[in-house]
Amino acid sequence: MTLVSRRGEVEVDVIGAKAAGGSEPLRRDSLFRISSMTKPISAAAAMILVEESRLQLDEPVDRLLPELSDRRVLRRIDGPLDDTVPARRAITLRDLLTFRMGFGLLWGPQDATPIQRAARDLHLVAFGPPAPRAQPAPDVWMRRFGTLPLMHQPGEAWLYNTGSDVLGVLVARAAGQPLETFLGERIFEPLDMKDTGFSVPASKHARLLPSRP
Repeated sequence: MTLVSRRGEVEVDVIGAKAAGGSEPLRRDSLFRISSMTKPISAAAAMILVEESRLQLDEPVDRLLPELSDRRVLRRIDGPLDDTVPARRAITLRDLLTFRMGFGLLWGPQDATPIQRAARDLHLVAFGPPAPRAQPAPDVWMRRFGTLPLMHQPGEAWLYNTGSDVLGVLVARAAGQPLETFLGERIFEPLDMKDTGFSVPASKHARLLPSRP
């Protein structure tokens, strides 16, 4: 699907099929699963709350995420979970937005270190492809995540992904409503993003592309 906008004119061209090797054609209003675009949208939600003084960039997140207070940090990223030192400072909203909270994806095999295996055993779905049905509810996820040490000191290293997961819980708690509801009311509806959300209603299932061939 291509879209070109120039001097007020918009041209959209749709080619291909809904599934690899399939015969049903792609439609202009077909619905796609897009995972990592949730990250900038969640960041925009956080900045709305900063503008409203419900969050601050350099405030420790402990106020709303007590599960992350008094963090311990691994001495070695491949070391045992009980070989830790105290965190030199608290995690902040800025750390979550910049993926420098001290925890995240390690490239390579996802069960190579004790911390990766512990995250797997807690069913955090912290690494690898999204698996919404396997992920626990946000508060349960935070309680489990809070039992793990950090991989690095806050602000010390860039690690992909987990900061955005934690950010989603923080935004929901600061807003006092589920993340999906807040995003819908404050971002998707004002921008007329009618087909964007965490789930697809039954009335739109026919437009949803399959996740695999």
